Amino acid sequence: MSIHFGVDYYPEHWPRERWEKDGKLMKEMGLQAVRLAEFSWHKLEPREGSYDFTWLDEAISLLGGYGIKTILGTPTAAPPAWLANNYPEILPIDREGRTRGFGGRHHDCQSNPVYRGLVRKLVTAMAEHYKDNPDVIGWQPDNELGNSHHDLCTCDSCRNSFQIWLEKKYTTVERLNEAWGNAFWSQEYNDFKEVFTPRITVTGENPSAMLDWKCFCSDMIVDFMKEQTDIIRKICPDHFITHNFMGFADKVDYYDLGKELDFVSHDQYPAGFFGIQPQTEESRLAAALDVIRSYKNMPFWIMEQQSGITGWQILGRCPAPGQLSLWALQSVAHGADAIVFFRWRVCAMGTEQYWHGILPHSGNPGRRYEELKGTIGKVTPVMEEIQGSMPKAEVGIVYSFRQNYALQIQPHHPDLTYTGQVEKYHKAFYDQQIPMDFVPEDGDFENYKLLIAPLQYLMNEELENRYIKYVENGGHLVLTMRTGVKNDTNICMTDRELPGRLADIAGVEVLDYDCLRDTEVDIEMAGSLYHGLYWSDLMKPKENVNVLAVYSSEFYAGEPCITENRYGSGTCYYVGTEPDEGLMKAVTEILITRTGIKTLGTADQGVELAARENQKKKWIFALNHTSEEKSYSVEKEYRLIYGDNPGHLKGYEVHIMESDV
Repeated sequence: MSIHFGVDYYPEHWPRERWEKDGKLMKEMGLQAVRLAEFSWHKLEPREGSYDFTWLDEAISLLGGYGIKTILGTPTAAPPAWLANNYPEILPIDREGRTRGFGGRHHDCQSNPVYRGLVRKLVTAMAEHYKDNPDVIGWQPDNELGNSHHDLCTCDSCRNSFQIWLEKKYTTVERLNEAWGNAFWSQEYNDFKEVFTPRITVTGENPSAMLDWKCFCSDMIVDFMKEQTDIIRKICPDHFITHNFMGFADKVDYYDLGKELDFVSHDQYPAGFFGIQPQTEESRLAAALDVIRSYKNMPFWIMEQQSGITGWQILGRCPAPGQLSLWALQSVAHGADAIVFFRWRVCAMGTEQYWHGILPHSGNPGRRYEELKGTIGKVTPVMEEIQGSMPKAEVGIVYSFRQNYALQIQPHHPDLTYTGQVEKYHKAFYDQQIPMDFVPEDGDFENYKLLIAPLQYLMNEELENRYIKYVENGGHLVLTMRTGVKNDTNICMTDRELPGRLADIAGVEVLDYDCLRDTEVDIEMAGSLYHGLYWSDLMKPKENVNVLAVYSSEFYAGEPCITENRYGSGTCYYVGTEPDEGLMKAVTEILITRTGIKTLGTADQGVELAARENQKKKWIFALNHTSEEKSYSVEKEYRLIYGDNPGHLKGYEVHIMESDV
């Protein structure tokens, strides 16, 4: 059975006599699956070694009677009080040396051997118990791994694990000292056992040590999940395993985490988290979905799709009629094969009593239930047909967790962020109705007419060769400021001018630079005036390089800012600043013209066009993110299969069109 719609359900929060009504309402709504138990460790193991699956068995069986299958979450994100009391060493320690206490979630050190042992026992018991249950189809180990752990954990267990990780990587302490530049400030080590975890220092931090620490933390989380997936795969070989990622969250490298999974899942909250942020811009929502798709380069699930007001202490806005359906179908448009809504019913107690779900506190179906029920009924046949199809993009953006880590450690300008620039380039093509992929550094560059590689701060010979080969073979490559600055261990390159060997394809050498603190720089391109933000690379172009834009203020007025260089059969563009919105639009239009990239169509502002396709058909989604009536236009070969009045959208309406390939 194909699963297209489900919900996150917490039967342990409600009286047993209510479960029957919930199952009936879910079936009537068209839901096919639930995620259960990801925070229920104490309910499943009320005392160490004493397991009780009775309540969960009853819930799974009852829901199975309504044709609803179960995805089981391992509850390792919420260690119970008995565990924290019996083994206080499992509580994490932050960078200030403070122990984080019991009372929230993820209060655990994921390197701690005692905690790991208890996790293995629990997961083994769960897997053995449910391996033959016909209503259990899959697993989600833990929940949002990396979430809540950003400055955790720096305990003795983590220190020991870090030392082992470093010795495996560098073999000798002399190589470690060289890789980290430990001659600076007398930071050399005589033995790996001397290496510290990075607690708060008196002043400054070693950027090379911090980069390895971030990579170690990521590897530790991957290993923590792998222990669980190995157990589940051995005992439950016919069940799928997934995990709920969080877009551009960066504590763990999602490319590495995804290798352990059958497919990845994602938690999508368009109104933002905790009500702190304003409603997220729709282009950023699209970027999050596109990057999720890249982690395994295949369709994914949404394991938590917003279904009501978000909030813990502070609440967000109430989604308007139509918005919940719009947001769910935006996820589908970018590659989701299944939508699991969070949550079924808003909880009456605990931290998330105002993180709303499909049903309100009363449990009575209302507007949200009816809206999503209607959408599920109408769109399920379409989802059955498009299952397994993928967006097909001509533009790729290189995305790297290591580049992000390095620029978090030394961002240069306080407003410059790696993900911010990545999202800005994505938005420029999103605004032109052009699909985009994200691509890992070891991905297939040759699949794209245009490859954008922002802030390639860390560089090595292998990656240099991949970019050079891509351009030589006819690709169009965009490089930006702060390219080729450091080597793999976060130490500055010294053998050539920036951008190192990539100067050959870029056709420029960066001889100096300017950090634009509290100012902008004027830029002239094709007779129009724009602005550069955060940074200026001061470049010397080589012979026959085409200068597309120049600085027109500061002491480097008249010097190149954006260049175009033919190399082999391809072209490399170098952008020496962070373009403002107008300049980004102008540069994007040049790139579209030069490469012949096709748009999906045209649309009024606020309307997004997105596409999926397989070998037989192609589908275009038109999504109106506004409350106003809007129009769009696509090629005549497309026929409307979802919605009314082709080319015209009511507020928050979605159209789906198809054509034969």
